[in-house]
Amino acid sequence: MNTPQELKYTKDHEWLKVEGSNVTFGITDFAQDALGDIVFVSLPKVGQKISAGETCGEVESTKSVSDIFAPVSGEVIEINAKLSATPETINQDPYLNGWMVKVALDQSIDSFELLTAEEYIALSEG
Repeated sequence: MNTPQELKYTKDHEWLKVEGSNVTFGITDFAQDALGDIVFVSLPKVGQKISAGETCGEVESTKSVSDIFAPVSGEVIEINAKLSATPETINQDPYLNGWMVKVALDQSIDSFELLTAEEYIALSEG
């Protein structure tokens, strides 16, 4: 399982890259592997407000449909539009080209329940 040390994680299997007051997120390598071949992704709209812990999209694979939970609260400032044509990018490269959403935070990143890479690995392997 690929779990980059510089990223933050959630118990719902999302990863986050914090860049000042903006956050980029997607689903983890563990999640994409568990889902299998991803065939469709539904993402929030640019300008939409999302709230931590609430559903903000979904990922459909050949096995199932899974919700994407917002790991933080804020306004969607960009989505990875390439995923609508090539959702399998998430399987191939979940952390770089398979990112899903960029959000402008509406509060400090420290106010959200996030995990370190080590904590996420322990959760996933438990």
